[in-house]
Amino acid sequence: MYKEKIDAYIDSKRDEILGDLMTLVRIDSQRGEPKEGMPYGEGPALALKAAREMMDRYGLITKNYENYVVTGDLSELPKELDILAHLDVVPAGTEWTVTAPFEPKILQGRIYGRGTADDKGPALAALYAMRAVKELQIPLKKSVRLILGSDEECGSGDLLYYYKLEEEAPCSFTPDAEFPLINIEKGRMAPEFCGEFPEEEVLPKVVWFKSGDKVNVVPQKAQALVRGLERKTLEEKAAQIGEATGVSFCFEEQADGILITVRGKAAHASTPEEGQNALTALLKMVSTLPLGKSRGNQILMGLNQLFPYEDTKGKSLGIWRQEENSGSVTVCFSILEYGSGRVRGQFDSRLPIGCTEENTEKKAASKLNSLGLRMEENSMKAPHCVPGDSDFVKTLLSSYERYTGVKGQPMSTGGGTYVHNLERGVAFGCGMEGVDNHMHGDDEFMEIDTLLMSAKIFADAIVKLCS
Repeated sequence: MYKEKIDAYIDSKRDEILGDLMTLVRIDSQRGEPKEGMPYGEGPALALKAAREMMDRYGLITKNYENYVVTGDLSELPKELDILAHLDVVPAGTEWTVTAPFEPKILQGRIYGRGTADDKGPALAALYAMRAVKELQIPLKKSVRLILGSDEECGSGDLLYYYKLEEEAPCSFTPDAEFPLINIEKGRMAPEFCGEFPEEEVLPKVVWFKSGDKVNVVPQKAQALVRGLERKTLEEKAAQIGEATGVSFCFEEQADGILITVRGKAAHASTPEEGQNALTALLKMVSTLPLGKSRGNQILMGLNQLFPYEDTKGKSLGIWRQEENSGSVTVCFSILEYGSGRVRGQFDSRLPIGCTEENTEKKAASKLNSLGLRMEENSMKAPHCVPGDSDFVKTLLSSYERYTGVKGQPMSTGGGTYVHNLERGVAFGCGMEGVDNHMHGDDEFMEIDTLLMSAKIFADAIVKLCS
């Protein structure tokens, strides 16, 4: 009954939506140094201010929570639905080709700029869905609150602050993922570990080893300095490992040894099988060398056994398990610093339903402890799941199906979203299957047709949930 009105309304607001999105994209809202009244710096605070002015202009009841979040309520009726989006962005990037990161540009049905897809565009799709319902005067029995945050990319401290003051709504979704809908988010364990070993001049030896700088990225470069072996021996071993793994090796003779550099392929830590881990490839190569018997060399051999290149499922670490709906454990050994009698490392594991402190965190800690290494405690975040057969999930999927004509099924992800800690929260839009929006990369964009359709889907869902 109301679908035609919503469709016509959203289509008529195309230029306004794009204009508002350009306003937000022009604000560099990367996290900055805290200032008085600006917990995440000036940029995020300016983005919240601009968004609140838009919500005021479109008749929502707004509130600023000390520049952590701003909210806009559709009405004063009891709240049924929270929609959570964020206005902070990842670093700008340096290799844009279509436009500069904060100079939005429309080209061939797309709008380019940092935040267009993650998450300023989806935030405006939600805002215009609410505006459509309000201005079309579609009768509702419950209200909706749009929650716009400013720290999603750096830990979601904004929501920690907000939910100390406010209760979770009966239903929540974030338009910061993909359609159809994500109802299961794997848990995560990304602990640091460390240890010490005596410096022994036993040759051959690895003098130092270094790889990785971000725990949630498969490292694409690793280096080690080896002393006491001929270059020919190293090249022979490297050729075997390179053929098996696809990584490349190069060597540089220095006064105190031979520097080995490995280059692999980066990927997100939640999908380590898509990358070529330079760290574990170099560990694999080092483990084949005729090194002398020393405590330091034993630690490197042990780490290779716990995190072998071929194993991205945590089987060697003793934490592998698989669950029908949420998939398998994944493990990415991301960071290793070794030398001068110290070793420090970190790995990133994504955990399906059924992983617990007992069968996951304690097992990993025990394995590392067997090498004389200490693992950080209380590092595990539990998996998140909203039942796929719940009325809430079914309602959202029905709105997706109504506008796409495609049957929607709930999905799981190894990544985490804004609703991971909400009992009744799911991720719903705005990415479309098969479309790479270059989120977190250069030349990020949002397809304009997808942006408009998302607003229509959200409006349809609001009416169904709140009538």
